[in-house]
Amino acid sequence: MTPDQQLVLASLMAYRADDAEQRAAQARFAAFARSHPDCCLRSHPPGHFTGSAWLVSKDGARVLLTHHRKLGRWLQLGGHADGDADLARVALREAEEESGLSGLHVEGGIFDLDCHAIPARGTDPEHLHWDVRYVVRAGADERYAVSAESLDLAWRSIAAIAADEAADASLRRMALKWLQAR
Repeated sequence: MTPDQQLVLASLMAYRADDAEQRAAQARFAAFARSHPDCCLRSHPPGHFTGSAWLVSKDGARVLLTHHRKLGRWLQLGGHADGDADLARVALREAEEESGLSGLHVEGGIFDLDCHAIPARGTDPEHLHWDVRYVVRAGADERYAVSAESLDLAWRSIAAIAADEAADASLRRMALKWLQAR
């Protein structure tokens, strides 16, 4: 295994999965990390690791979501590792780039794992995003700027997402997990 694969694998093994679904995801993610040295590159055909931010407000009551330009859905901020095996750093970088916020910081280790299909677009075939998610906390200034990657950004109540049975399943899972941990 390459040093990058070892770094991803070490972070995955340190994750304290809180239920059977996340423990199964942890095993699948570890197997994917071992599967190919290019697992952190978007050019890897079957899929690649991504880093996402559960970007919570300073008081922890809200999360900043993006209305994703390409997917047309409200999601957490995040993006491609592009060869960076430090997925916490990827999540922080993406949160800063996509929100325009400064003073952000990652709290703790992995918060959630989610593997999902990305539809074919242009010359890119359908592929998997092996999304490793971290809690990123906002500082005192929560005024964001919408980047070119988003149609819009919005602070949303975490409690409202948790209560909304029609919400995206992975957002709702993270909202429930966040509320249980507080």
